[in-house]
Order: sequence, then structure tokens, then C-alpha cells
Amino acid sequence: MKAIAFNVETYEEPLLRGANHDQHALTLLPDPLGEATADRAAGCEAVVISGQDDASEAVLNKLGELGIKLIVTRSAGTDHIDAGAAERLGITVKNIPRYSPGAIAEHAVAMMLALGRHLIETTDRIRKFNFTLTNELVGFELNGKTAGIVGYGNIGQALAKILTGFGCTVLAFDNKPDQARRESPVPVEVVPLDALLERADVVSLHLPLSEETKGLFNARTFAQMKPGAMLINTGRGGLVNTKDAIQALKDGQLGYLGIDVYEHEHDLFFADQSRTGQRDPLIEELLRMPNAMVTGHQAFLTQEALESMSKQSVDLLTEWEKSTGR
Repeated sequence: MKAIAFNVETYEEPLLRGANHDQHALTLLPDPLGEATADRAAGCEAVVISGQDDASEAVLNKLGELGIKLIVTRSAGTDHIDAGAAERLGITVKNIPRYSPGAIAEHAVAMMLALGRHLIETTDRIRKFNFTLTNELVGFELNGKTAGIVGYGNIGQALAKILTGFGCTVLAFDNKPDQARRESPVPVEVVPLDALLERADVVSLHLPLSEETKGLFNARTFAQMKPGAMLINTGRGGLVNTKDAIQALKDGQLGYLGIDVYEHEHDLFFADQSRTGQRDPLIEELLRMPNAMVTGHQAFLTQEALESMSKQSVDLLTEWEKSTGR
């Protein structure tokens, strides 16, 4: 089958080529998918995209005109794809819901530890050869704390296993509570969101982005949280109202904030902005705060996850080709 992959980074290219192993006529492009690049898919049946590509209605209309029948996204989330337009055009959409839950879960824990033990401030001081220990560097242990996991799917369950190992009491919120209890790999207490926010010392977000979850964490939600609690978001940037989060940090209601995703990350993340001069005032303010940490949507960025993404992307092309008899 003839297919084209957009937005392929240099670290992905050898993995995709190796996974494909000449099974498909697969073209790899560094350019992101958008209205200006959609025509590159002419003559193909399928496109393989990343979670940062533009698969809006306008772009899908172009792909439909070119005869594209399948979109494979190298991501768990599909909120960048206009599902209604894809259905109307008869384009099948496939994602990778479980490429490496451990990669995301481990990154969330890394942020918890870095914030809780003030590793950023410590490193900044030591770079100046200041080795003094002060009140500002006094941290806390995860052992004995209550951790709340908001969204208890594959990643949330992987995180629960890790936090249980640290000696945390784990609370979970999910819109399918019975399934969450049944599938949990470790003992957790499945509770309503309000109860989780009131009790958790650390809250980690692993929800998909939808109309219901957009901006779910805002001034009202922060007010419900345990004063001084930590919030980690490795899910979707749009889950958190960043302005409200900054105010909650200033007020002391929110003790720590770690974000790997950001509500305004489009056209900001995945590029060297030091060369463009582009700045974002909210990110700049967070970076000035000692109790905040920002990473650039890199929780997935492990060798194991990338290999799994590449293999599953090619497998989805093959499965679709077989199922359609092409």
C-alpha cells in the first residue's frame, strides 16, 4: 500500500523505516500535515500523522479529494482530528492507545520528585557553586502521601503501580468507575472528583481532551484542592486553565505545578523558539516560579515508546490493508 507519514522527526525516521521493512511504499516527510502540505499525499491511500498535525475539516476535505481512506495517528489522543469530518468523508481513523503507558507515568513521577525535592533550584544554585542548604530546599517524601489520578486508563493504571511502590495511598477518578475498579492492577480507591481533590497531596492528570474536560482545572477546581497540593499534567494541555493555575500558585492554594503539555502549545512546542524570538508570557511567568516546572511535551520521548509507536503504526497500515482486501 502507498502511504505517506508527515511530521517525521529525525529520531523517528530509522525506527519507522525499520518497522516498515519495505512492507508498504511509505514516504517519510519532516513537514507537518496542514492545508499547505496535504497535496503531498496525492496518489496515496493512507497518511500517518503525529499528534501535532492539523487534521481539521479543511485538511481532511483535501485528503478526501485525494482519495485518502485511512489516517493513522502516532498518538493515543485523537483530539487533533475532526472525527465528524473523517466519518462524513469515509476516512477510517486509527490511533495507538497503548504505545508505552510507562513512559508517560514515569515522566509524571519524575516531575513529582523534581518539584517535591526542589531539584531545579538546587541545580541552579550549584551551578553557581552555592552548596548551602536552606529552608527553601526542604522537600517532602512521596511515601505516606495521598496521590490522586484523574483519568484511570492505561497510563493512570501504570502510574498507580509506581506510586503504590512509593508507599502512596492512591485515589482514582474515572468516568467509568466500575471498570476502573475491575481493571486496576493495584488496590486503589475509586472516588468522585470532588473527593479526590479534597484529599490528594498530589494530583496527576491523564484525561483525554473533550468539551467536557476542557478547562476542567480552573479557579473553582483549584479552590477545592488541598491547600499546597501538587498538580501534574502530562495529559492534554487544554485540561488546565494556565492563568488560573498561576494565580493559585501565587495565592499558595496550589503548592506546585508541573506541566508537560500546555493549552497554547500549538506553534510553540516542538520548535527552537530561541531562534525565532517567539515568547509566551504565561510560560515565561511559570519559568520564573520556583515551584513550577515545564517540559516540552516530551513525556512520550523514550526509545521504547518510539519503537512501539513505529511498529504499531505500520501494523495498523497492514491490518487495514488486509481487512479491505487491497
